Amino acid sequence: YTSLAQQLPKEPMEWRRSYGRAPKMIHLEANFVQFKEELLPKDGNRALLTFPFLHIYWTDCCDTEMYKASVKDDMLRWQSTLRLHGSVDWLIVVVESEAKKKNKTNILPRTSIVDKIRNDFCNKQSDRCVVLSDPLKESSRSQDSWNSFLTKLRTLLLMSFTKNLGRFEDDMRTLREKRTEPGWSFCDYFMVQEELAFVFEMLQQFEDALVQYDELDALFTQYVLNFGAGDGANWLGSFCAPVKRWSGLLLRRPIDMEKRELIQRGEANLLDLRSYLFSRQCTLLIFLQRPWEVTQRALELLHNCVQELRLLEVSVVQGALDCWVFLSCLEVLHRIEGCCDRAQLEANCSHTVGLWTYATEKLKSLGYLCGLVAEKGPTSEDLNRTVDLLAGLGEERPETVNSLQSPYKKLNEALSSVEAFEKHYLELSQAAMEMYRAIGRMRSSRLIGKSLAEFYMKKGDPERAEGFLDDSLRSYVAEGWSLQVTHTRKQMAECQKLLQQTEDYLQTSALLAGDANLTEEERKHFYQVILTFASQEQKDWHPDQTVALSMAAFAQLRQMQFSPPGAVVHVGAALQLELRVRCLMPVAVQVEQLAATLHFSLEQGGARGRAGGTQRRTGQGPQGQGDGVVLFPQGSPLAGAGMGASLPPALELYEMQDRSPSDSSLNSTGVVCKNMHLLLRRHDSSASLDTPTAGALPAAVAVDDGAQMLRARDITLQPGDNSILFTAPTGEPGSYTLRQLCGSVGRVQFVQSHIYPVVQYEVYSQEPQLTIEPLSDNLLAGIPQKVKFTIATGHYSVKKGDALQLSNTDSMPILHSSCCSRALSVQSSEKVTSISLPPTPPYHTLEFQLEVLCHIPPTPFKPDIERLTNGEVRHRPKNHSQADSGMIHIDQKVSIDCPWSIYSTLISLTFYVPFKAKHSILSAGKRKYIQVCLQNVSDTNFHLVDPVLTERQPTIPVELLSFNAKTQQTVCSQQSVFCLWEMRWVKHLPLCLQCAFSASFAPVSASDAHTAFKPYRYEFQLDRTLYSLKAEILPSSGDQHCRTGALCGLEVSITRQAEPSETEGEEEESTEIEGLRTTKLMYEVVDNSSNWAVCGKSTGVVSMPVAASATHRVQMEVMPLFAGHLPFPNIKVFKYLPHSAVPAIQPDTDSCLENDTMSLLDKGLDDQGDTASIRSRGSIHSVGSGEQQRGLPMPRLEPFSPGQVFYWSQGRQVLVLPVTDDHVMEVNVT
Repeated sequence: YTSLAQQLPKEPMEWRRSYGRAPKMIHLEANFVQFKEELLPKDGNRALLTFPFLHIYWTDCCDTEMYKASVKDDMLRWQSTLRLHGSVDWLIVVVESEAKKKNKTNILPRTSIVDKIRNDFCNKQSDRCVVLSDPLKESSRSQDSWNSFLTKLRTLLLMSFTKNLGRFEDDMRTLREKRTEPGWSFCDYFMVQEELAFVFEMLQQFEDALVQYDELDALFTQYVLNFGAGDGANWLGSFCAPVKRWSGLLLRRPIDMEKRELIQRGEANLLDLRSYLFSRQCTLLIFLQRPWEVTQRALELLHNCVQELRLLEVSVVQGALDCWVFLSCLEVLHRIEGCCDRAQLEANCSHTVGLWTYATEKLKSLGYLCGLVAEKGPTSEDLNRTVDLLAGLGEERPETVNSLQSPYKKLNEALSSVEAFEKHYLELSQAAMEMYRAIGRMRSSRLIGKSLAEFYMKKGDPERAEGFLDDSLRSYVAEGWSLQVTHTRKQMAECQKLLQQTEDYLQTSALLAGDANLTEEERKHFYQVILTFASQEQKDWHPDQTVALSMAAFAQLRQMQFSPPGAVVHVGAALQLELRVRCLMPVAVQVEQLAATLHFSLEQGGARGRAGGTQRRTGQGPQGQGDGVVLFPQGSPLAGAGMGASLPPALELYEMQDRSPSDSSLNSTGVVCKNMHLLLRRHDSSASLDTPTAGALPAAVAVDDGAQMLRARDITLQPGDNSILFTAPTGEPGSYTLRQLCGSVGRVQFVQSHIYPVVQYEVYSQEPQLTIEPLSDNLLAGIPQKVKFTIATGHYSVKKGDALQLSNTDSMPILHSSCCSRALSVQSSEKVTSISLPPTPPYHTLEFQLEVLCHIPPTPFKPDIERLTNGEVRHRPKNHSQADSGMIHIDQKVSIDCPWSIYSTLISLTFYVPFKAKHSILSAGKRKYIQVCLQNVSDTNFHLVDPVLTERQPTIPVELLSFNAKTQQTVCSQQSVFCLWEMRWVKHLPLCLQCAFSASFAPVSASDAHTAFKPYRYEFQLDRTLYSLKAEILPSSGDQHCRTGALCGLEVSITRQAEPSETEGEEEESTEIEGLRTTKLMYEVVDNSSNWAVCGKSTGVVSMPVAASATHRVQMEVMPLFAGHLPFPNIKVFKYLPHSAVPAIQPDTDSCLENDTMSLLDKGLDDQGDTASIRSRGSIHSVGSGEQQRGLPMPRLEPFSPGQVFYWSQGRQVLVLPVTDDHVMEVNVT
């Protein structure tokens, strides 16, 4: 059977289980034993490992007589025994031997014996009988027979195992469901489910085996938790027995049979059960190659066992549980080290560092318990306790006897002496700290360091404890652990006191005195430490020597408020600062002096003439309110504890905008940090007053008594919020910045080295300023207007007799105003107006109003509509340019002599002419009329009275007959009034007529209409007719009328009416070629109504002879676009004035302008439509680029004066017929 047992597991079998579980490939292992009836399973026996899964009957009978005589009866008895015990899994193996065939020649063929056996016993199960041919031979037939037999054996064995395993699981579930019944035992159930785990382990299904132990673990844990909640089970009483042995876990054996027998007998305590259960889980996890899960489970187990012992109220000797945990931690670590190499351990130290730390804590606890940490060493009581603890460990296990570093030996050695304990404790602590640093868990490393500091303090070695406490405190402050900071500071204060570090001890005491986590008595104790030092003389200290402590430990700055709020005052003005602080001390503090140092700078302040130009920046940062209040950021209550780990300053962010220099449009926007140098600096290299470990203060931090300071003496600060009032010095102009704040209490100074955000105020010395501004949006010429005089006295004191001297001009007199203050007196002479000023102190404002009148010039401004043909604007007088509203403005300069300056102040006032006048000549046959249009271009409504037109040369016999019926009219804003006169003469019309239009106007809102009327005069000149222009439109040949879409001929005749006078000849700039004097004209044909389409060129330059009745005809083609009576296209004629200057550079031939392509580019406000029409037809041709045009002399265009050109075709129409008759409508009547 040995060979059969070895051959059976070599081939895997597919194992299919019930309940939809995935199939697995397993290797079957089996033991073969001789059949005995007592080995058959009896009712209630659940031993799955010793269960007979398959019964095999072996026979080599080949004789029929023998079969009938004995073999058959033996098989019957065998099967009846199996049926009696309920075993239905059996197999009959007939072994065939060639040797027996040779000895018995008369035997029947072997099939007869097999057939008989199958007929007698395997009627319905023929596969239960197998023939094995010569298994000891090495022939192919024997090998095939043997392989077939092994396959059948594996199949039947697996079928039986699966069936019995399912029955076993059902029985186990039934047993588990009975756990609420009295008498149910967890130990019995444990053994049953462990049988299942053993079976899975035998099949190498370690994951399924681990699941069984995890279920047992969870079930037991739930019962313990229920027991803690008051729902206890009776069987838990056996696990509540006192713990008498605490030898730790045993992981070096696959099965701890000793503890298993205790569980089987129901004599195991809690630690025994947990130890055995974990040892089995550890074995399976290592088989599964998951050693790091062992460490995780071990740490959870150790912590849970401590809690379960408390829940079950198990009696444990003091320190015994610490011994058990310590030994268990080291046992798990040694077990992991045995199955992993060093590289794996270093790479996965994050999984083991928890066990190292827990072992360190328990060893430390044992050291405190056994008196191994005390300065005087252990007492006799401590020694007795140590002996009892070591006795509970029992004898060392055989597996670790030969190991020098076994957990048993380490614990014995550590508890044997003070030196050995310190050695082992420091080794464990150092190892744990290095592992934490390697994995980046600095917080946990510092926690062990703090534990080491407590150990050194107990040993009386504060120097070695200080470094660990300092590291821990830095970490707690940086992360905001309030209670930990308080506890660590108390330890630090005790350490500094032992080391006689006076300044650091006082700083820590101040922090603890203001710590709200301490009781009132503790805070008063630490505050008394400061008061005692401040009032008493020290042996090694100079009488004048002081100690500087951080203000953050003493008080917190809340806010500072300026009065006045702008924090910008003039020299000598009163400025007060109200500082609100929160005192952190537990009792009232008598402060001898509270002072703030000021840094003086001339960069922002100084002598300047803009008191309100630059507003205060204080209060405009992140914490400012903009009303003179500066709020200080309230950081964590731990801030100021420092230890080099104070909180970083708040972000000081400002908006940044990038705008285009051409049109000020926004290109981009962003945020800039102004205090980036503070945020990005190295924290470990920045010394601070908040660092208790720092030495004496630097000399620069000490408060300089000679500097400018804000002082407040003999102040009592109550716990909580307090308000202190300072008077700021304003003797010199400049910028004052608060740098430091210092409060003195005896020999102790609490210093705030930096005040953030920046708090500053400005003191300025302002020069006197005079400004004049109108009281309305626009000053109108021709009527009285009010202007406001504002005098900012600045540092000048206006004395009695001081006056303003204003220079008078004929075009703008200054009127006496009733609005003037009584304290002012205005005296006017021919050239000067003197305004006496009342006495006014410095840095005050004096305001008064005066009325001024700007006369409207009678001669109209010549419309500056001349442009060069390349579009460049010619030079315009500065004071004659038009505003956006269409009003002509006049700049009046006023020179003012002020008493505080030896120089005159020149101020410009801009007046706008409210009216715009233009004239035109209307003809009706031989009768001529003069029309004057007066347009109100302002926003004010006026009354207009007595419009009169006169001739300025009375010698000319011309009569002007008025057709104006109304003598008074109202001209509303942006409206026009038209006046008409007929011009009559006796003999002939004069060449030139000088006319003057005059009227009186006053605002509609004027209270006194009679005195408010002011004259308005408009002078103009009428010239005689120089040219007549006549146009004719002729249909195409063969047609009587013009038709839409057909080309028609347009003939324009330009005729000179008379020879020019001397003045007109100078204006026309004629030229003489071969004795013929000519002048150049430019014509233009446009159609604003879009009735005609001009084909070909629409503009051109012609040369007109300077002679009466000279005529020039121009022909072109036009096309009517619509049918009906269409008005003639508009025809314009302009003077073409070529530039006679020599070009500055040689012109390029490509940039020269031909006569027939010349066009008008700009013709004034009334002809913008014509220009648009020209541009729409594409008749504008560029002369050249802007760079080329600057050096070229360009010709220019000038329109004729009204009346110089007579248009015969004005108002004429021509009939245009449609091409087809589209006006036929069909009507169906039913």
